Amino acid sequence: MDDNGTDTHSTGVESPLLINFVDGVVDYRGHPVLRSKSGCWRSAYFIIGVEVAERFAYYGVSSNLITYLTGPLGQSTATAAENVNTWTGTARLLPLLGAFIADAFLGRYLMIIIASLLYVLALGFLALSTFIPSNCETANGRSSCSSQLQVVMFFISLYLVAIAQGGHKPCVQAFGADQFDADDPVERKAKSSFFNWWYFGMCAGPTVGIFVLSYIQDNLSWALGFGIPCIIMAFALIVFLIGTINYRFAAKTEEKSAFFRIGHVFVKAARNWKSAPSIMSSDEEAFGIFDHQRSKQFRFLDRALFKGSNEDGTVCNIDEVEEAKAILRLVPIWVSCLGYAIVLAQTSTLFTKQGTTMDRSIGSNFKIPAATLQSFIGLSVIILIPIYDIILVPLTRSITRKPSGITMLQRIGIGILISIVSMVVAAVVETKRLETAREYGLLDDPNATIPMKIWWLLPQYLLAGAGDVFTMVGIQEFFYDQVPSDLKSMGLALYLSIIGIGSFLSSFLISIVGKMTGGNGEDGWISDNVNRGHIDYFYYLLAGISVGAFMMYIYVARSYVYTRERGL
Repeated sequence: MDDNGTDTHSTGVESPLLINFVDGVVDYRGHPVLRSKSGCWRSAYFIIGVEVAERFAYYGVSSNLITYLTGPLGQSTATAAENVNTWTGTARLLPLLGAFIADAFLGRYLMIIIASLLYVLALGFLALSTFIPSNCETANGRSSCSSQLQVVMFFISLYLVAIAQGGHKPCVQAFGADQFDADDPVERKAKSSFFNWWYFGMCAGPTVGIFVLSYIQDNLSWALGFGIPCIIMAFALIVFLIGTINYRFAAKTEEKSAFFRIGHVFVKAARNWKSAPSIMSSDEEAFGIFDHQRSKQFRFLDRALFKGSNEDGTVCNIDEVEEAKAILRLVPIWVSCLGYAIVLAQTSTLFTKQGTTMDRSIGSNFKIPAATLQSFIGLSVIILIPIYDIILVPLTRSITRKPSGITMLQRIGIGILISIVSMVVAAVVETKRLETAREYGLLDDPNATIPMKIWWLLPQYLLAGAGDVFTMVGIQEFFYDQVPSDLKSMGLALYLSIIGIGSFLSSFLISIVGKMTGGNGEDGWISDNVNRGHIDYFYYLLAGISVGAFMMYIYVARSYVYTRERGL
C-alpha cells in the first residue's frame, strides 16, 4: 500500500481502496471519515430525535401560554395576547443571531449543545416560578395577582427559553442535512427523504406536546406542565451526545466566510459610491455581462467590482458581488410574506381565547383544553404532506413538466391564499359564537360557557395546517436553497424571522385596534370580556391586510429569478 491509499499488487497495477472516505468532512476528532461508518441515517436519527424533543418542549410552553397569563398571572386578554406575540416574535428573530454565531464562530454542533443546556436551565426555572406564592384574588371575573417576584422570574425564564431555541432551531436542521453527501447519488436521494421526515418530526413533537401538556397544565399542575419539557430536553441532549461518534463535521478551510465576503462587497460598494460616483463609466465596458443583466437596484453593488480613487487597489470579484445580490433579492419575498405571518400568530392567541368560552366537554366528565385544538394544525400537516408528495406533485408535474410539480414560490403563494380563507372562516365562526352568546343572554358573563361546541373552530385550525403545508414548507425550502452554501443556518433563520416579525406586527395591531375601538369604559374589538368584543372584525381586518400583502407577493414573485437560473 502506498502513501496515496492504494493497494499495489505484484503486477505493479494499482487499484483504489474499497474503503470510501467522504470529502470535505471529518469526525469529532478531526480525522477523515468513512462513508460506511458515519453520517447519513445513522446520524440523522439522533438529530431528528433532538428536534422532536425541542418542538415538544417549545410548543408545550407556547401553545397554552395565553391561558397561564390570563389565569395564574391575572393579565387582561389584550395584554396577554400582546405578551405572547412579543415573546413569540423575539423567539423567532433570535435564530438570526444564533445562526450568525454558529456559522461564523462556534459551529453548529457546539451551538446545539450550548442551546440545549440553556433550554434545560430555562425550563427548570419556568417550572420553579410556578411555586412562588402569587396571592391571587378573583374579582369581576378576573384574577389579580400581587406577587411581582413570580411575574419577574416567569418572564426571565420565558425569554431564556426564547434565547435557547434561537441557538437550537437554525442549527439542528442544518447539522442534520450536513450528514448527507450531496455529491453521492445515494446519499443525495436520502437527503431529500431526510427533509420529509424532518418536517414530520417537527409536526409530531408539537402535536403530542399540545395534547399532553395542555391537559396537564389545565387540569393537574402548571409546574408539572413546564417540568416535563425540562426532563425531555435533558434526555434529548444525552441522546444527541451519544450520537457524536457518528456525526460528520465540516472540515476547516482557509476560505473567507460568506459573512466576510458579502460584508466586504457592501463596504467596497459604499466607498466607491462616495469617492467616485461615475467610477463605472470608464470600466464597465470591460464587464459586458452587466450591460443587459444589471438592474438599477443592484447598480450600487456593481461598483464593488471597480477600483475607486483613494482605494488600496483591492476589488471584489463577480462571484462575491453576485452572492450579495442573491441576499438582497430575498428581501422583497421576505417582506411580502409578513401578512401570512400575522395571520399565523392568531392560532396560539385569539383562536385559543375563543375556544376557552365554548363548550369543550367530551362525554359527561372530560373537558378538553382549548389549546388542544392547535394540535390539529400538526395533524393536518402530517396527513396532507404525504398527499402532497404522492398525489399532487405527480399530478402537477405531468402538467408543468417541473420535477417538483410547482415552484417554491408558487407553493408559498398557494399557502398565503389558504391563510386568507382561514381568516374569513374564523371571522364567520366568531360572529356565530357572538350571536349564540347574545341569544342565551351571556354577553355580560365572561366566565360562562357558550352552548356552542368547540369543534366549530376546527375548520380554521385545519386551514392553518393546510397553509403550513404550502407556505411554511415552501418558505423553509426557499430560504435554505437560495442562500450561499455556507449560510444555510442563516437561511433557515431568515424564514423563522418572518414569523417573528409577524408576531410583533400582530402585537402592534392588537394594541392599535384596542386603543382605536375601545376606551372611555367602552369595550373594544379585543376585550377582556370576549363576548362584548368583536374579534370577528379584527379577523376581517387581518384578511384585508393579507390580501394586500398577497398582491405584493404576486408582483415580486413573478420577477424573481432563482439562483440556479442565474448560474450561481
